[in-house]
Amino acid sequence: VGSIIAFSAVKNSDKVGLILFSDFVELYIPPKKGRSHTLRVIREILFFNPKNRRTDLTIPVDFINKILKRKSVAFLISDFCLGKAFEEQLEQLAPKLQSCNRRHDLISLIITDPREWELPDIGWITLEDAETSEQIELNTSNPAVRRNYGELAAGRQRMLEKTFRSSGIDFLHLSTDGLYMQPLVGFFAARRRRASL
Repeated sequence: VGSIIAFSAVKNSDKVGLILFSDFVELYIPPKKGRSHTLRVIREILFFNPKNRRTDLTIPVDFINKILKRKSVAFLISDFCLGKAFEEQLEQLAPKLQSCNRRHDLISLIITDPREWELPDIGWITLEDAETSEQIELNTSNPAVRRNYGELAAGRQRMLEKTFRSSGIDFLHLSTDGLYMQPLVGFFAARRRRASL
């Protein structure tokens, strides 16, 4: 997704930069124009190996506000899985998103895996948190477990979308099991139409 956006910037003769983060800014490449610069950005995206497993979405948002002096279009690309304290973390993130979107044009691209929405009926499984390595076992053959899991995931997405809407932030869901190009093209076409009204 980041690579598509970077190539789109080259096509439009826009500058492109990159912030890669975990629970701190691990790499910052200042915005520049040019094909070789864009190829470096793409290379960093493809081969990035984070030092830490934990992520903190307030870090890149604060960094954007501090480092970018001119109004810019900034893409926050994440799965937005904020962990067990989802509501609390979202409350901490919301004012930072609003502040960033007042100064810049912040766009959130939400990367989702269909398995995060609906558990398959395959018996007992072990789920592991990618950041904390905490594990839980679930009996996916139990319809109530599958229903509760789906309701929790849907509820979190509704809260996230409500936060983006109240902050005036455009957002788009992109699925790991689909193609990104068509939804991105449609998203940007809708933004252009809205801007021309």
